Amino acid sequence: MKAIRRFTVRPVLPDPLQPLSDLARNLRWSWHTETRELFQAVAPEGSRAADSDPVGLLGAVSAGRLAELARDEQFLHRLNEVSGALQEYLDGPRWYQEQQAQGTELPAAVAYFSPEFGVAAALPQYSGGLGILAGDHLKAASDLGVPLVGVGLLYRHGYFRQSLSREGWQQEHYPVLDPNELPLTLLREADGTPSQVVLALPGGRSLHARIWQAQVGRIPLLLLDSDVEENAPGERDVTDRLYGGGSEHRLLQEILLGIGGVRAVRTYCRLTGHAEPEVFHTNEGHAGFLGLERIRELSGTGLDFDSSVEAVRAGTVFTTHTPVPAGIDRFDRELVARHFGDDGELAGVGVERILQLGMETYPGGEPGLFNMAVMGLRLAQRANGVSTLHGAVSRKMFAGLWPGFDAAEVPITSVTNGVHAPTWVAPEIFELRDRYGGTPGRWDAAAGIPDREIWDLRRNLREQLVTEVRKRLSASWRTRGAEPAELGWIDGVLDPDVLTIGFARRVPSYKRLTLMLRDRQRLMELLLHPTRPIQIVVAGKAHPADDSGKRLVQELVRFSDDPRVRHRIVFLPDYGMAMAQKLYPGCDVWLNNPLRPLEACGTSGMKAALNGCLNLSVLDGWWDEWFEPDFGWAIPTADGSAMDEDRRDELEANALYELIEERVAPRFYDRGAEGLPERWVEMVRRTVGSLGPKVLAGRMVREYVERLYAPAALAHRSLDAATARELADWKARVRAAWPRVAVDHVEAVAPSTAGSSAELGSTLALRVRIALGALEPDDVEVQAVAGRVDSADAISDAQAFPLKPTGGQDLEGRWLYEGPLALDRTGPYGYTVRVLPAHPLLATSAELGLVALPTEATGDGAGVLMR
Repeated sequence: MKAIRRFTVRPVLPDPLQPLSDLARNLRWSWHTETRELFQAVAPEGSRAADSDPVGLLGAVSAGRLAELARDEQFLHRLNEVSGALQEYLDGPRWYQEQQAQGTELPAAVAYFSPEFGVAAALPQYSGGLGILAGDHLKAASDLGVPLVGVGLLYRHGYFRQSLSREGWQQEHYPVLDPNELPLTLLREADGTPSQVVLALPGGRSLHARIWQAQVGRIPLLLLDSDVEENAPGERDVTDRLYGGGSEHRLLQEILLGIGGVRAVRTYCRLTGHAEPEVFHTNEGHAGFLGLERIRELSGTGLDFDSSVEAVRAGTVFTTHTPVPAGIDRFDRELVARHFGDDGELAGVGVERILQLGMETYPGGEPGLFNMAVMGLRLAQRANGVSTLHGAVSRKMFAGLWPGFDAAEVPITSVTNGVHAPTWVAPEIFELRDRYGGTPGRWDAAAGIPDREIWDLRRNLREQLVTEVRKRLSASWRTRGAEPAELGWIDGVLDPDVLTIGFARRVPSYKRLTLMLRDRQRLMELLLHPTRPIQIVVAGKAHPADDSGKRLVQELVRFSDDPRVRHRIVFLPDYGMAMAQKLYPGCDVWLNNPLRPLEACGTSGMKAALNGCLNLSVLDGWWDEWFEPDFGWAIPTADGSAMDEDRRDELEANALYELIEERVAPRFYDRGAEGLPERWVEMVRRTVGSLGPKVLAGRMVREYVERLYAPAALAHRSLDAATARELADWKARVRAAWPRVAVDHVEAVAPSTAGSSAELGSTLALRVRIALGALEPDDVEVQAVAGRVDSADAISDAQAFPLKPTGGQDLEGRWLYEGPLALDRTGPYGYTVRVLPAHPLLATSAELGLVALPTEATGDGAGVLMR
């Protein structure tokens, strides 16, 4: 029989056990060992549930067991200690408060918007790296004391659960999530009624959403939920699935995330007294509409649209995570227009002004499409990629927004991602590090750990992984329809003494899940080598609409089903946080072979490294930045050539096989006098001790605070209403006058010149005449830009030298600028002159995308050759 109504019966805890409720509902338990151990003691037989879902665990514990614990003095003492430690963690000063005490100007609060958050397996609101990164960002912010408020959506079905058919085809399942059974609390008004945000939809309809709060250590995470009675059925489904539905469904999700998210933050601050955010951080373009809501708020104070844009930009940070245009959400302009204006959201704000913020009105763009990343960049004064290489890729990809500037000068910086060590590092590794004097954030204690202890720990973790794999593989085969009598072979799957390679991630084509299968015979030989075998554990989900990705999964599964190799290569379905936390510590090598440079960062390799796992990766994302031979191996790539993709895969697969066969496996199996692989252990030691501190999320969040949040807060404070109007008016005046700005004449005088050559160490005296039209010298900056030149006279490794005005205008209305240009490099060398807008409130001189350069007829040449 089917129930006609569903509700949740909450456990009633005896008074002495009340702190358990607070501990269960603060997700700090997910990275705090002592709290997890406490819940394991509540129900020892349910230790796995204690690790992954204390809220569910408390709901399942019998009243008799609770009464027993309430009389257990030893347990109550532990409970009080852990509860007190949580309170101290929540209330005590941390790094952020110490910086403020030293006089550093920092934001009162930061709002961090993301479409997904991977905080814990108990709150399945993530699909992959973007969400896991967002979860680690919140946790590290909490550890550092950063006053951050997270904002996302509550997906009633989360992302999908993955299983396999008998034929190895991916199947999706969407379990219904009950918020009352999750570590969430409904935000309520003073009278007890649930708080709501309401958005206007076309045709007089409304979209209502309640606000659920998860507590991530010190950080509140607000999640908007449209599955409420006030909504019609279509609107109730807006937050049904992560990355589900068609274009309009996705658009509504992103409007709710951005516009509704700002309203949720305002509601939360009003009800709790939390400081209002001075900085808004948009984690990918999905939340870009938050800028429109803030423009609406300011417009309501009498500020015009352009002035509101300037005020919003000053306090906004935008992070892009995709290295390919296909990874960005883009909507038809008419679809976007239909949801705004007088018949939708932001009534009174002109629809065309809204559309201009996201339209691809630049060379190579599609003018009929509204691009969420483009809007994010136009509404943020500060933007970044997520690794040094990805920053360079992003500058090139979005260069059309800053015409006239070389890609290197596009104002997109980079903050390389990091991972939250307490979440991802095996407790046994922490214990070993701590025994030898290590502390949180300090991993150099690895230098003093004896080889034998490192190697014994690595084998122990590998053995734990073997046990976990067999358990999961057995469950997978039963789901595929196998009878228990068919599965005796699983007891021999994997070997704790065999070199173990891990590969786990989402399955878009560019990540090349099946590159390892390129030469199956060769892979079989590696798997079955008589003295140096390898074994491989693979996991990953293809997007439900990506049949090509599903075919890749099926291809890998069918190979791993082969009785000849199924004891040495396995595919584990339903990859998620719980599996990953077992997988990273148990692997010896972490494999990553994307098409370079399409991996923005690739944080799975960072998590593996913190567990003493060596990376075997293409030089992409973070590995391109921090690779050293001590930390692993770089797979050679053919990305600089014009060959077809099939030939490139063949070359790179062969390089992968050769590395494993000739370098990786021999190093693992090369044992010294004491039976230890001494060179391998030394690589593990250096990976943990030297690479470890670089890949920490704490380092990442500190960089965001110092390089992006703090400057954004200062810019926000400096832009009151009057200043915002002044800046907007100045920009409008400069844009209108810019067509008449020109470099009219350039001349250079250098001592000891001979034709087109000059001596190293000499100085060019530059004299430049500039036409400024209606502008004044204070409105511009004139620069000489110099550097090495190639055969096409393109300047690389450029340096800019300011030129200063000397005197007033000449009879033709031109201004004279002069300055020295030091010739400090040998070889082919050239220079040019340019004019840029200049204003104290600009974050960079490229902000307006305006530049005036010499024409071919200008001056007496634009370069010198040095010897």
